[in-house]
Amino acid sequence: MNSVRHYLSIYKKFLATSFSVQLSFRTSFVLLIVMDIFFYVSTLATVDFVYDHVSTIGPWQKEKLMFFISFMLCVDHLHMTLLSESFWVLARQIRTGELDFILLKPVHSIFSIFFRYIRPSSMTNTVVAWGFLFYYGSKVPLSTLSWVLLPLFLILSFMLLAIVEIIISTAMFWMTEGLGINFLRMQIQSLARWPDFVYKVLARRLFTVLMPILLIGSAPVRFLLDLKSWDYVAGMVAAIFVFGFLMFKIWSHALIRYESASS
Repeated sequence: MNSVRHYLSIYKKFLATSFSVQLSFRTSFVLLIVMDIFFYVSTLATVDFVYDHVSTIGPWQKEKLMFFISFMLCVDHLHMTLLSESFWVLARQIRTGELDFILLKPVHSIFSIFFRYIRPSSMTNTVVAWGFLFYYGSKVPLSTLSWVLLPLFLILSFMLLAIVEIIISTAMFWMTEGLGINFLRMQIQSLARWPDFVYKVLARRLFTVLMPILLIGSAPVRFLLDLKSWDYVAGMVAAIFVFGFLMFKIWSHALIRYESASS
């Protein structure tokens, strides 16, 4: 319990400093808010436009796919708020040797590296992201139990996304520049923004088993739409444990490989 309190107190400082830094540049702060809202609206409008020409995509009608997209926008909102900035900073820290000072701190390196930089501008868009989710969830409509489980599945999806991306980011320790790894990470992340049935069998198996990126959205949404589809959720939970274990192992090996640029 003391350890949890210690980490929460550190995270509170991370949050305070992130707000202080971003609010120092108010024009940038406002523009980031506008950019996020435009991304949400344009993403949903694209799917809405497609349904002006077709009645179904795969087995889903418009309401179900719009709910799926809204769910993934909420996952993306959590990712942009809590995690995304840290991947870009890590590339610089490895290149310049700033990582040395972080590794000396008496907290786990994954926590101090990936949860240090919070994006308050995205945090202000919580009402927008969740508003779309509730609107399209009521259109499906979801059962009472599905509504209750919805926040839990958003957290689980975010956890699996974070695990996969941290594993990918460890490749930076073998590179002279992490920019390419970050763009690769973003491309792989974008695969999860569509349901698994849009991919061919081989690609679906690859990105479900070897790299469980499709489980991030397809597993929880399928279950929320049909509570009998528990096998998808079981696969998602199993992937979190298995790939979470692999993440810590690979991360430890990557730190051993790390050669400080400051030395």
